[in-house]
Amino acid sequence: MAKAYRHTFLRQAGNVLAMTFVRAGLKVGPIHLLTVRGRKSGQPRTTPIAVVEQNGERYLVATFGIVDWVRNLRAAKEATLTLGRRCETISVVELEPEEAAPILKGCIGAGGPITQGYFEATVESSLQDFERETLRHPVFQVMTESSTC
Repeated sequence: MAKAYRHTFLRQAGNVLAMTFVRAGLKVGPIHLLTVRGRKSGQPRTTPIAVVEQNGERYLVATFGIVDWVRNLRAAKEATLTLGRRCETISVVELEPEEAAPILKGCIGAGGPITQGYFEATVESSLQDFERETLRHPVFQVMTESSTC
């Protein structure tokens, strides 16, 4: 059984550190800042997120499951991605399980120990196993709207 995401003090501290580095323009792997309007409050919410690149396309993968940024992005359908001083307004399309499975399978090992345990499927699992995983780990395709915010 895959473990559930828990927002611990260490995870919060890691998010603050990642956000500080990314805002300063330092490259922290594929991490960008995702800012999306809160579905209840309407206020902008920012979280560090890995932008996965495969086959010339960019994706946002809900590695930790259906957490707040996923719910907010599903409601808003648009957000901003920031890396240092570069900011872009994006829209997203949530992929169907058949489309999302290969993307999820391609990135499952990339998160290392941080993401281990959140998936029931392994690198050796079939695409059908990953289609089931996409119900708990949705994948969004990023569409660029404009390069300035």
